[in-house]
Amino acid sequence: MIRTGDQYRDSIRDGRDVWINGEKVADVTTHPAFKPLVDIRARIYDMAHDPATRDAMTYKDETTGEINAIQQKPPRTKDDWDAKRAATDAVLTDVGGVVTRVGDETIGEVWSLIDGQDVLNDINPAYAENVKRHIDHALFSDPFHVSANTDPKGDRSKRPQDQDPDMLLHVVRETDSGIVVRGAKYETAAAYSNQAFTKPTIANWGDSELSDYALGFIADMGSPGLKYICRTGFAGHPAKPVEDYPVSNRFDEVDTLVVFDDVEIPWENVLFYRDTKAATFIRATLHRYSAFAFTQRNLRLADLMIGAALWNVKQTGLEKQQAVQEKLAKLACYREGINAHLTAAIAMAEPSPGGLLMPNQSLLYTGRVLACSQLHEMMHIARELCGGQICITPDKASFDHPDTKPWLDKFYSINEHWVAEDRRKLLAYARDLLNSDYAGHRLTFQLFAQSPPFAHLGAVYRNFDWDGPLDLVKYAAKLSDNVLGSLGRAK
Repeated sequence: MIRTGDQYRDSIRDGRDVWINGEKVADVTTHPAFKPLVDIRARIYDMAHDPATRDAMTYKDETTGEINAIQQKPPRTKDDWDAKRAATDAVLTDVGGVVTRVGDETIGEVWSLIDGQDVLNDINPAYAENVKRHIDHALFSDPFHVSANTDPKGDRSKRPQDQDPDMLLHVVRETDSGIVVRGAKYETAAAYSNQAFTKPTIANWGDSELSDYALGFIADMGSPGLKYICRTGFAGHPAKPVEDYPVSNRFDEVDTLVVFDDVEIPWENVLFYRDTKAATFIRATLHRYSAFAFTQRNLRLADLMIGAALWNVKQTGLEKQQAVQEKLAKLACYREGINAHLTAAIAMAEPSPGGLLMPNQSLLYTGRVLACSQLHEMMHIARELCGGQICITPDKASFDHPDTKPWLDKFYSINEHWVAEDRRKLLAYARDLLNSDYAGHRLTFQLFAQSPPFAHLGAVYRNFDWDGPLDLVKYAAKLSDNVLGSLGRAK
C-alpha cells in the first residue's frame, strides 16, 4: 500500500548529514529551505489516499490486488502512458506550479534498465535480478526516487585516472557485503529523497575494458558516509516573503552536492560494476522514458507563462491589439509544439527490447530540444507582454502600510474588476516566474537537468530516421546504386 505523507516525512528523519548556508540542518522536513518541497512530495503521497484524487494517482494490480502508484508503473500500453500523463497533470494542478523531481521522471531511468537486462545478464545474472527487485520495490513501496548523475569531473581535458580520482565517483574496495565508493554527485532534491539511481556520466573510460568508474547502483540516501552540501535555497528568506515571491518560496527544488565518503553499497543494490559496456549502454538509453516527464514539465511551464501574460494584457485592455495577439500566438505555438511531440511520441510508440512501450525516440527527443532550446525566447516574450511593472512594482508591505497604501490603491486600481491587490498579486507572480533569480535558475536548470544542449541534439541525431530523406533524394535525383556504398548500408 502506498504510504502517507507523514510516513514519507518520517522516512527522511534518519539523521542524515545535511548542510545549507554553512549550517547543519537538524530536520529537513521543517527547515524553511526544504519544507515547501517536502510538503509537496508528502501531498503527492496523500493524493493517492484522497478520495478526490486517488483514482488519478493509483491503479489496482491485477495479480496481487495491491494499490500502486500509476507514476511508478513500467509502461506497457498506451493507456499506461495516458494515465501517467494525467497523474502528473493532476499533481501539478493540485500544487499550482511546476516541480520536476517528484519521482515520476527519475523512475523512468530505472525502466531503461529493464531494456538492458540482456547486457546485464552477460555480465552477471544477479545484476538483472537486482534491477527487477528494485522495480518491484518502487512499484509497491513508492519511495521518493531521484537520480544521481553528474560528478564534479575536475579537469575535463584529463582522464579520471590522471587527476584526483575522487573527481568521479569510483570503487575503492570490495567487502563481503558489497562495494565501497568514494566521490561526489550533484542531484536535485537529494537531501529529502529516499533513494537514488547512481551511475556514471562519462564516456572516456581510459585504456582498459574494465573501470572502477563504470558502476551503477541504488543508493539508500540514509546510508552512513553520505554528506549533503546544498546550494542556497530560494525559499524561506525573511527579505523575500511569499507574498512577493510566490513561486520561488513554494517550488524551489534544492540542488545538492552529495559526497560519498567511503559509502558501502550492498551487493543487492549494485546494478552493474566495473563494466564499461554496461555503463555505455545505460548512459545511451537513460532518457528513453524519463525525457517524457521532463518535457511535460515544460508544457506546464508554458501554460503558466501564457496565463500570466494573458491576464496582464486583459487587465490593461491590450488583448485586442494585433501585436499583442502575435506574441500570444508565439507562446501558444511553443506550448502546442511541446504538446504535439508528447502526444505523437506515444501515438507512434513501439515495443522496447524489455517488453515496455517506448515513446517514439525521435519525436520525444525532438520535443525535448524544442522545449528547452526555445524556453529563453518564450520567457522574453512573456516578459514583454507583462511589461516593465514586473520589475518596478513595490512590495506587499508597501501596499499594506497606511502611509503608502492609499497611493498604491489609487495608481494600481484600474476599474471595479481590477483592484490594486489583485494587480499586485499578478505582477508579483509574473516577476517571480519570469524575472527573479529563481526564474534565471529555472531557465538554466531546464537546459542542463537531463543533459547539456549538445547532448539533446546528439540524442536526436542518433534516433532520427535518416534513411527516409536519403532514399527520397536518391530516387528524386536519380542517383545510381553506387552511392549506397558510401553509406555503409544496403539499399
